Amino acid sequence: MIQLPYRLILASGSPRRQELLKQMQLEFEIRLQQVNETYPPDLATERIAEYLACKKAAAYKLADDELLLTADTVVVLDGEVLGKPADADEAFRMLRQQSGKTQEVYTGVCLRTADQTHSFSVLTKVHFNHLTDEEIQFYITHYKPFDKAGAYGIQEWLGFVGIEGIEGSYTNVMGLPTEMLYAELRAFQL
Repeated sequence: MIQLPYRLILASGSPRRQELLKQMQLEFEIRLQQVNETYPPDLATERIAEYLACKKAAAYKLADDELLLTADTVVVLDGEVLGKPADADEAFRMLRQQSGKTQEVYTGVCLRTADQTHSFSVLTKVHFNHLTDEEIQFYITHYKPFDKAGAYGIQEWLGFVGIEGIEGSYTNVMGLPTEMLYAELRAFQL
């Protein structure tokens, strides 16, 4: 169990990130602020999530006793970033595109105090089974994955029936690589 010398602030409205921190037995408060989530068009796909996490962190003013946690997750398939779908049609297109393929999920995390910033990113490869149009439509209708990068949540029905396997951190695919985060938070105990 980590005893941080800071008050942990989560700058995310994601219920998955909040639940993961609770499961880690970390006390935190939520602070939300709108941040423009654009990135340079020539930025390498593996750098986008960490770039956005740091951009979010830079928008906050912190007290000396606060540690801010920001994160961003992107799904990359064949070099294309699959963001959050705007609607059911886009979600369907994304899921059909991922069917039977392997994608990369990058989560970037930024930890920031009033006087220091540390960031990292984690990669997990996700291998999809072949999905039928009916399975995709069922998932979209019942789970409405419009707030999820790549249009799916691995912890939901599609993850149980449509994911053949992963290489890397399961919680990274959920939006927060808890294993690496725990190790990084230890450094802030000093």
